[in-house]
Amino acid sequence: MFLTLWRTLKEALKNFIRNIWLNLASVSIMTMALFTIAILLLITFTANMLLKDVQDKVDISVYFNTSVPESEILNAQHDFSSLSAVKSIQYISRDQALQNFKSENANQAVIMKSLDVIGDNPLPASLVVQANDPSQYDQIVNTINNSQYIGDISKINYNDNTTKDLINRLTSIVATTRRVGIALGGLFALISILITFNAIRLTIYSQKQEIEVMRLVGASNMYIRLPFIFEGILYAIVATLASMLLMFVTVKYVTPYISSAIPSTNLVQYYLSNFWELLGIQFVLGALLGIISSWIAMIKYLKV
Repeated sequence: MFLTLWRTLKEALKNFIRNIWLNLASVSIMTMALFTIAILLLITFTANMLLKDVQDKVDISVYFNTSVPESEILNAQHDFSSLSAVKSIQYISRDQALQNFKSENANQAVIMKSLDVIGDNPLPASLVVQANDPSQYDQIVNTINNSQYIGDISKINYNDNTTKDLINRLTSIVATTRRVGIALGGLFALISILITFNAIRLTIYSQKQEIEVMRLVGASNMYIRLPFIFEGILYAIVATLASMLLMFVTVKYVTPYISSAIPSTNLVQYYLSNFWELLGIQFVLGALLGIISSWIAMIKYLKV
């Protein structure tokens, strides 16, 4: 069994080298198909990280009247935190709010002087609420408006329209990119199958006499077919390695630009940590393209 596999693999290598220029064309197109799919995965990862970054910055600030005691606000925090839509809820006391305000405006002499003139702390205590999903903010705001604490609340700060528009825009971009990537990947895959099919067909034509001799000496159908199947897999191996190299160069180049916009995203780290998974996905897809092409050519031109 192993001897048969070894012999057929050597025959596949010989066929690959024999039609090297046509095979390089097949490998190039297959590489583009796999590279398109790999870039689609990277774009999806980047878009998801961007959405997560945006979602993490979205929140609701619930400001209480300055006369409301701290114990009442803590009771509200406890009750609101039990809502299934709430991811986290943070209490910011009046003193903490004043300290934060001073830190943010330390270089604004007029503002700092105004605080000194006022004397008392003018800032209210607040609760900062984050939802599990941006679509749940309306639900949370409605719940707060209908709660027993609404009389103690002076203002609810939530710019829902801007947030929704941004998230919807990002989601639309991700969906459009995915559709375009799938279409391009499918187009390259189809072209790859056609070119590989022609390469295998030419190999079959060039080996007609050898195939006839193998038939006469009693070679099995599988023994005759295996070299062409292995040839299709060789296309996948070379195309996968080329695609991974192209992917690394691309990631290395674009990472500084993306990291400056989304600090939490490191495409190089993503590439390295998911190297074997990306390699496996591309090889399996490439092998399927190669085997399908070989099989179609064998069915049509290899009568064994």
